[in-house]
Amino acid sequence: MSKSLQAIRGMNDILPGQTPVWRYLESTFAELLDAYGYSEIRLPILELTELFARGIGEGTDVVDKEMYTFLDRNEESLTLRPEGTAGCVRAVLEHGMTGGGQVQKLWYTGPMFRYEKPQKGRYRQFHQIGVEVFNQPGPDVDAELIILTARLWKQLGMADAVTLQLNSLGSSEARATYRDALVAYLQQRFDQLDEDSQRRLTTNPLRILDSKNAQTQALLADAPTLHDYLDEESRAHFEGLKARLDAVGIAYEINPKLVRGLDYYGRTVFEWVTDRLGAQGTVCAGGRYDGLITQFGGKPTPGVGFAMGVERLVLLLETLALVPEHLARPAHVYVCAFGEAAELAAVALAERLRDALPGLRLLVNAGGGSFKSQFKKADKSGARFALILGEDELAGRVVGCKPLRDDSEQENIAWDALPERLAVCFEQAETKRTKGVSV
Repeated sequence: MSKSLQAIRGMNDILPGQTPVWRYLESTFAELLDAYGYSEIRLPILELTELFARGIGEGTDVVDKEMYTFLDRNEESLTLRPEGTAGCVRAVLEHGMTGGGQVQKLWYTGPMFRYEKPQKGRYRQFHQIGVEVFNQPGPDVDAELIILTARLWKQLGMADAVTLQLNSLGSSEARATYRDALVAYLQQRFDQLDEDSQRRLTTNPLRILDSKNAQTQALLADAPTLHDYLDEESRAHFEGLKARLDAVGIAYEINPKLVRGLDYYGRTVFEWVTDRLGAQGTVCAGGRYDGLITQFGGKPTPGVGFAMGVERLVLLLETLALVPEHLARPAHVYVCAFGEAAELAAVALAERLRDALPGLRLLVNAGGGSFKSQFKKADKSGARFALILGEDELAGRVVGCKPLRDDSEQENIAWDALPERLAVCFEQAETKRTKGVSV
């Protein structure tokens, strides 16, 4: 017997019962970004491998271990995007969107791909919502990104479940000096480092700072700190950011070991973390990458952004029981028709009702069936009303309207009066929905 086909490990179907909360999260975020003046950009899933090797950095875990890379039929090396920033930078450069100091405030959403060990909240195909801003060098835009994410947590009801962590990585020169000091310190303790940290010591030593190994973290207690090596301009930038967050009352923690896993970051880095999801604690992360466009051959252009994992936010909403009840939105009405003439009339009537009542959720029975079987389908659909068309209703140009969610009596409504009558029912249903009552 042939093996049954299944989804690739770590690449999951999002089923109809799950998509309402995804749509809720995505639409809430899109409306928030519209209010802050951000524009959507849609980017390819596939890019040249060189884009990520140059942008993310050779020696990072993402490039060395986690990318899905292959040769196409032209023998070009292509990669499924592991993150969104590099592709967004490529797009703004390719289309001249940052020339002449043009400010771009962009956002995107879609699947990303990394070959990681699948676990709850971390998958090989995962979805991100990302935001990128170009040609805004000051701490004010760093603050704006953090402020708008704080507003999102409030709108979703999870503000008490997340904590903001901040750090500054300083200039590239400051990081290089600090890197030398950190490497010198750790080389003297090389044998005490875990295997991953030993490898990173020659490839990406700053990543050792956020090692999950307890013994390595104990060694780092007396290691040099990046803040001791910050240049004055970066210090002023960081103080400006903190002052703006203080002004709007956003609490934060300074985490000197927060470095992020991608090479392109400098100055501001931040993460929103939670302790409600076990090991998968980061729900949003980002920072400043003023040198990235230069790495891709463009003129020096300030850049800053963040990304948040949709799967992890959905999981947090579910864990905190914050998924609104009204997201499951069944039909308002279900049309039952008996006999060929009634079935033809039902299709035409349904379209007239949709024209007259935009937003009405209406299902028409398909496949025929007895009175009992059609009513069973109507009830299972969750509709509030069943509309009934049979020979008698056709002859009298009326529709039977049977309430399905209470004990009210069925009434016959003239075809011409039906839109107005349903509009009242529809308005009542929407009023209850907006108050959080499932309809």
